[in-house]
Amino acid sequence: MECDLMETDILESLEDLGYKGPLLEDGALSQAVSAGASSPEFTKLCAWLVSELRVLCKLEENVQATNSPSEAEEFQLEVSGLLGEMNCPYLSLTSGDVTKRLLVQKNCLLLLTYLISELEAARMLCVNAPPKKAQEGGGSEVFQELKGICIALGMSKPPANITMFQFFSGIEKKLKETLAKVPPNHVGKPLLRKPMGPAHWEKIEAINQAVANEYEVRRKLLIKRLDVTVQSFGWSDRAKSQTEKLAKVYQPKRSVLSPKSTISVAHLLAARQDLSKILRTSSGSIREKTACAINKVTTIPLIFFKYIYFCL
Repeated sequence: MECDLMETDILESLEDLGYKGPLLEDGALSQAVSAGASSPEFTKLCAWLVSELRVLCKLEENVQATNSPSEAEEFQLEVSGLLGEMNCPYLSLTSGDVTKRLLVQKNCLLLLTYLISELEAARMLCVNAPPKKAQEGGGSEVFQELKGICIALGMSKPPANITMFQFFSGIEKKLKETLAKVPPNHVGKPLLRKPMGPAHWEKIEAINQAVANEYEVRRKLLIKRLDVTVQSFGWSDRAKSQTEKLAKVYQPKRSVLSPKSTISVAHLLAARQDLSKILRTSSGSIREKTACAINKVTTIPLIFFKYIYFCL
């Protein structure tokens, strides 16, 4: 009876939210939640709700719909990471064996109810939130960056009628005064010394975006490999009893791994010439500080995790 009432509420809410999928048909939702994570249609509904949430909320985690029941465990791991980021209050969705939580009909209904309520709340906040006032400096992000520069240089708040040329001239003057007080070569010479025009900056932005996209694909691959490797730890009979402990340790660390690159053109401008020095990792001077007994017994799994560590 309770499940029937939950299904009715979910169907009504989905219609209000603009969902047009096949689960609105008679009996389709009941059949999908009965199979839970093993049902591709159920996972597609969850993925749709999460995608709508990500439009309104800054969520790092994402949920991908499955194509077959064999992908159920991977889907549940993604949901677990998402619920951890969202601080979900329902223990039945955040504790216990992570690979079995969404194989229970009531838990599946509870997950849909939670995601729907979060999406409804996010949309109401978006509608009711007062429009943000435009801040000086061309937007809040730029304004905060310029404010941080002024604070770091110890500059007073500029007058309201100052022009942008005067403002940046003041920053340049303050920088020269600050650099004059530090020892020679304290900052180092810039790596990029050639003057750039608008056409050059457009090309640099395009190159950075292409590299960031490539980096994101590689990072997603490494994170997925990490998920699969950690998941394989729980396959043994002995480890199955420790699944909950493993999830508690792993999920907080997993939730902070983002596939997005944080490198921007600003890092290019800040780069110094010392970054162009290439040192062989096998050179004698370097190996004196890095050689250790473990080098003699390095195994493939160890190499893999060292690679994960340094890349992430």
